[in-house]
Amino acid sequence: MARRQGLSVRLRLTLSYAGFLAVAGALLLAVVWGFLLRYVPDNSQGLLGIAPNRYLLVRTFAPAAAVAMVFLLVFGLAGGWVLSGRMLAPLTRITAAARTAGSGSLSHRIRMEGRRDEFRELSDAFDTMLEQLESHVAEQRRFAANASHELRTPLAVTRTLLDVAHKDPTRDRGELVERLQAVNSRAIDLTEALLLLSRSDRGNITHERVDLSLLAEEAAETLFPLAEQRGIRLDVTGAPARTGGSAELLLRMVTNLVQNAVVHNLPQGGTVTVHTEAHDHASVLRVENTGRPLPPELVPTLTEPFQRGTERVRTDEHAGVGLGLAIAHSVVRAHDGTLDLVPRPDGGLLVTVRLPGTP
Repeated sequence: MARRQGLSVRLRLTLSYAGFLAVAGALLLAVVWGFLLRYVPDNSQGLLGIAPNRYLLVRTFAPAAAVAMVFLLVFGLAGGWVLSGRMLAPLTRITAAARTAGSGSLSHRIRMEGRRDEFRELSDAFDTMLEQLESHVAEQRRFAANASHELRTPLAVTRTLLDVAHKDPTRDRGELVERLQAVNSRAIDLTEALLLLSRSDRGNITHERVDLSLLAEEAAETLFPLAEQRGIRLDVTGAPARTGGSAELLLRMVTNLVQNAVVHNLPQGGTVTVHTEAHDHASVLRVENTGRPLPPELVPTLTEPFQRGTERVRTDEHAGVGLGLAIAHSVVRAHDGTLDLVPRPDGGLLVTVRLPGTP
């Protein structure tokens, strides 16, 4: 936005300092005149016939007072300019850092030294904002690159199948159509997951009363055939855990967590336990499953988009797109909650979701 050029803050502070000193000097002279000189007799003999009269004192005092006023004004301007420059130096550094960040360089930090004051607090807050912004931008770029790669894969497979069909007209059309449907279905699932992730990241959600225990039962009922097919026991326990938010997004979050626990489990004889409870003004959902041991360094990355881990990638019909835990984490964050992942010592994962509770 275009603005008219005005006086700088340093110049205004300088004029303020000089004006304050001039006013203080004028008040001091007024006090001297009002409480001292007016009591001196204005006659030729002066006070008791031995002191100078008022006329002589004024003639002697006025030039000195004028010199003192000029000195105060000059001293106020010079001293105010120096002091204001020293005081505004941190603000100059913050402005330079803001311009650097505005040009696209988010790696610069102010790191202002010295004791804590208003400028240091502003500097620290600005550094924190830049750090979060840099992390967010890097995450978005990484997400865009991964999404482009994931979306390119089904399109490339589709093109390959069509090229093969074009070069070999005698090829079985039914097999081709079936494979194209599978690839297209995977692309649609990926697109819907990306749209859902974008929606939950925006935080544009409706607020209604939701019971996590009912959502857990609904998700378990939906995924029970999948668990039964894989020979996994799926149990839902606990008490009502009421919170506020979007029932649709929270159901998707619970479903993703339970499906993730079912898919990434033991080949046979695995278990998945879903537990809900209200604890310390919070609604808690725990999803625990058996499975292979997970490296501790892998667990924090599982909530990032497309981060599935080498040992967690499935090659069957439930391979997924690597967005299940990312969507769950985004939904929890949009509802002002927390999602914690803890690897179990015997293998598997314990996922704990804490959302603000409602009475």
